[in-house]
Amino acid sequence: MNDPFERASRLGAIEVSEILEIGARAARMNAAGDDVITLGAGEPDFDTPAFVRDAAKAAMDRGETGYTALDGTPALKQAVRDKFRRDNNLDYALDEITVGTGAKQILFNALMATVEPGDEVIVPTPYWTSYADIVRIAGGVPVFVPCPMETGFRLTAAALEAALTPRTRWIILNSPSNPSGAAYAREDYRPILDVLLDAPHVGLLVDDMYEHIVYDDFDFVTPAEVEPRLRDRTLTVNGVSKAYAMTGWRIGYAGGPVRLIRAMAVVQSQSTSCPSSISQAAAEAALSGPQAVVRERCEVFRRRRDLVVDRLAAMPGIDCPRPRGAFYTFASCEGVRGKMTPEGDRIDDDGDFCRYLLEHAKVAVVPGRAFGLSPYFRISYAASEQHLGRALDRIEAAVARLN
Repeated sequence: MNDPFERASRLGAIEVSEILEIGARAARMNAAGDDVITLGAGEPDFDTPAFVRDAAKAAMDRGETGYTALDGTPALKQAVRDKFRRDNNLDYALDEITVGTGAKQILFNALMATVEPGDEVIVPTPYWTSYADIVRIAGGVPVFVPCPMETGFRLTAAALEAALTPRTRWIILNSPSNPSGAAYAREDYRPILDVLLDAPHVGLLVDDMYEHIVYDDFDFVTPAEVEPRLRDRTLTVNGVSKAYAMTGWRIGYAGGPVRLIRAMAVVQSQSTSCPSSISQAAAEAALSGPQAVVRERCEVFRRRRDLVVDRLAAMPGIDCPRPRGAFYTFASCEGVRGKMTPEGDRIDDDGDFCRYLLEHAKVAVVPGRAFGLSPYFRISYAASEQHLGRALDRIEAAVARLN
């Protein structure tokens, strides 16, 4: 080897996510004088609640600025334990709880701690882009199971059963989903969990990050709550980023079997060690403090959802289901495939459509291929109604120009 900085084989063809690339291109266009509206980022546009910020300031004033316990302070772990009891009817001991630098690190720790080369991890598509690449970095093989609009973007028991093999190590479930906003009700989970009861070699990795952003009286449940017999094979992952507008604080947490939590601590001890002490104090306040702000902001997201869905659904060639949760729409652009732009370019797929919107409508959205399922596109409605209205006007005009 002549190049000491040649990429390691474990990275393979992994690159920075297409979401970030689109955001970077939109930023360059704005810097060059274009007025690009970006609807790609999965980040609430609200401030972190004042009582959370106050808790962080108080922690600094008390001098709590040093290292903490490796995977979470006892106070934050207790707040997480109380949250699981209050919201999910799950009772974890403190040594069954882990805290990391964002939910992404929790997922990374779990897969690095358990996946052997060649192990398979079932990933229903559409999926959050990091799932597959973390599996690959850990040496595993992501097994994609398409879940199109016809199934409500949800996995079916039959599809899961067909994907299981003796090499299956994990299945990842995300509800409500990024990117589709699909969510699993108790009756949706039941047949899937029945399949897993008959597959004792498979672990269930559950991403509940958007738990508190659900609409229309949807009753959120998590799998270990629905099927207690799977508790000791389930890692229930969550965080404070979305519900409490704390993306930059970087705190995720999980509850699961103690043997898994200990193995994950080994991975974390050789990467970041403990999460930020100040962020942990803020997260403790978020989980333990008044929750009314979460409900109030969810109602704002609901109004934005309805605005985006209603406008998209009225556009010819666009089909947009109404998501149950999160703050994304995942609309089909199948109806515009084969059409021509005014510049003479043919729209062959969702990548072409999103490129057309960026270059000619000056709106940045993300093609479904980035999430493993085409021909769709994701809009994040974590933006003001005025911002969304301007973007939708541009998209509507751009779609009308196709012929």
